[in-house]
Amino acid sequence: MDKNFTQRSLSGIVYVALLVFCVHPIGADLLYRFFSINIAQAYLYFGLITLLTLGCLWEVFNILKFGKSYERWLVFPLGAFVFYLFAKRYFGYDFYFNFRVSEMLALSLIGIAAVTVFKFVQELYYDNGKLIFAVIYAVLPFGFALGLPQVSFMEGGFSKEVFYLFILIWSSDTFAYIAGRLFGKHKMAPKISPKKTWEGFAGGVLLTLVLSFFIQSYSEEMRGNWMVVGVLVAVFAPLGDLVESQLKRSFGVKDSGNIIPGHGGILDRLDSFIICVPVVYLYFVLDRWI
Repeated sequence: MDKNFTQRSLSGIVYVALLVFCVHPIGADLLYRFFSINIAQAYLYFGLITLLTLGCLWEVFNILKFGKSYERWLVFPLGAFVFYLFAKRYFGYDFYFNFRVSEMLALSLIGIAAVTVFKFVQELYYDNGKLIFAVIYAVLPFGFALGLPQVSFMEGGFSKEVFYLFILIWSSDTFAYIAGRLFGKHKMAPKISPKKTWEGFAGGVLLTLVLSFFIQSYSEEMRGNWMVVGVLVAVFAPLGDLVESQLKRSFGVKDSGNIIPGHGGILDRLDSFIICVPVVYLYFVLDRWI
């Protein structure tokens, strides 16, 4: 068996197992059953999101290749401060999904950052632009990710929104790849990601919608309509991959890192998640407000 394939498989299994352990209520249950450790699932999730935020911010910092200006020293303090503001809301049960102007502005900034990568990438050649982009792109989405599940620290409650979001993203990526390999002829963005095809995109959309139907049918207690979430993921997950691909291409980088053997960096695995989270969060806001 090919050594690289074995390495990719093992590291992929560990990566998925870690995510499931931290984003599904089963994680805290397993700790209690096998190690008698009583910890709320919400703490495991917060720890995971904190580590992912730090890892992605570090990789974006390296991709952008900061100069020797003072902005390079502000990336992590500013990122930590922004994440701290979201953490306060997380532990204070302050994600109400009301229509807040501050949230709409923050969500808009993520969209602007994505557009910047495609249309105004020259702005990222200056360290002040790199600083702003790094914090918006690598911190804000994970801050909003803290607001997706319904948590209860006192009662140990934790809902499955993030778990199913990962499932839909993985299904979109996996079946887009399979359909693209089998039927792909028409390139989506040949200069940015040569392997992506419209046929692959269609395959990813199809399976994502099928899974969304079953999620909606058997998990009615969660926020929103998951058929709608499935459509959003099917559309925006490929966009997230294209944003990161364009960012790396603009700075001459192949992989965002090498922390996951055979898979690259954390950002390479979470590029779709970074774009899908704010979109799904906005949908939850609109679903409650309208």
